[in-house]
Amino acid sequence: MPGKNGVLPQELKARGITRRDFTKFCASIAAILGLEASAIPEVAAAVTKASSLKPVVWLEAGSCSGCTESTAQADYPDVATIVLDILSVNYSETLMAAAGYTAAQAKEDTIHAGGYILIYEGSVMTAWDGAALMIGGPDGEQVKGTEELKVAAKGAEAIIAVGSCAVDGGWVAADPNPAGAMGVQKFLEQEGIKKPLINLPMCPVNPEHLVAVVIDYLLLGKVPALDEHLRPKLMFGQTIHDNCPRRGHFENGEFVYQFGSEEEAKGYCLYPMGCKGPQTKTNCPIVRWNKRVSWCVEAGAPCIGCGNLNWVDADGPFFKRMRNLEVLGGVQPTTIGLGVTGVVAAGLVVHGLGMKAAGRAGAANAGGPTEAVKEYDRKRAGKGGDQ
Repeated sequence: MPGKNGVLPQELKARGITRRDFTKFCASIAAILGLEASAIPEVAAAVTKASSLKPVVWLEAGSCSGCTESTAQADYPDVATIVLDILSVNYSETLMAAAGYTAAQAKEDTIHAGGYILIYEGSVMTAWDGAALMIGGPDGEQVKGTEELKVAAKGAEAIIAVGSCAVDGGWVAADPNPAGAMGVQKFLEQEGIKKPLINLPMCPVNPEHLVAVVIDYLLLGKVPALDEHLRPKLMFGQTIHDNCPRRGHFENGEFVYQFGSEEEAKGYCLYPMGCKGPQTKTNCPIVRWNKRVSWCVEAGAPCIGCGNLNWVDADGPFFKRMRNLEVLGGVQPTTIGLGVTGVVAAGLVVHGLGMKAAGRAGAANAGGPTEAVKEYDRKRAGKGGDQ
């Protein structure tokens, strides 16, 4: 294990994490970052280095603590190792054992020293001149949440906004947004604070994304390649639809139109049930959740598009093919909604007819197995290939 002179090997051994476990963790991080297997030793070195050199301040604002809970589900290494050893989190309201003056002083000392990574969870609540969220200071005084963010952001080496609330306000910023909630990026732009910022949306944040970004930053000393919304391209460069295990059913015109139906039991495509996979760019089908056991669509629920911006307003209602019609000022008349749904249904019919005409779809209406022989296999067999 790397870092023989550091404390990490001893800490991991004490927690029952073997060399094999550690290597497996580094390999998974390298895969998420799109690195070759030859980069695993570098990832291991970065992780070891992080245990002693890179402090982290984790602030929480307008949120449900779901992102913290999500990160606590990271399997390699366990949460105690991440929080106490690898990421060197000096301050986290939810996870740290210290409280009161001791906790507040730890935050102030870290911010005063500088050179830390700021992880921000939750929306920035700006209503009532920032008084929508008040936080206790080391001497018992009340500090506005907006002021806390400004001070912490100015001293940070880089900032990671975790979860949809920190990226663009998320649930808290949903219409009518009485708390004046917004994302970290918008707030810092308004305040004229320029710092390297990485947005990790979704509700909650995927812990694999967070750990991979931190390790990538430690490994290369700079933020990863980002898209126009400051999201890592490697994690948010493809739609869920691109990698969905139900994609074949979409191509075959096999859809679920009602929960509890035979089509649902067969695992058909959930597009008519409101799945936002075609318009949501995340790698959920690859990274998955809950120790890589499953994810929303695999568990039988349509994707609700939580990786999108303004997803609470724009993607609702979640179980229907309807979109917020901004051209009407956010108003969604039922008749127009039904019209949109009708257009989608008509589109699926056309899609199914097209697949039928192409010979790729079989007894779709009967709900049974379709596509006895794919067009590609039929042509291949005609040329003497295997059937």
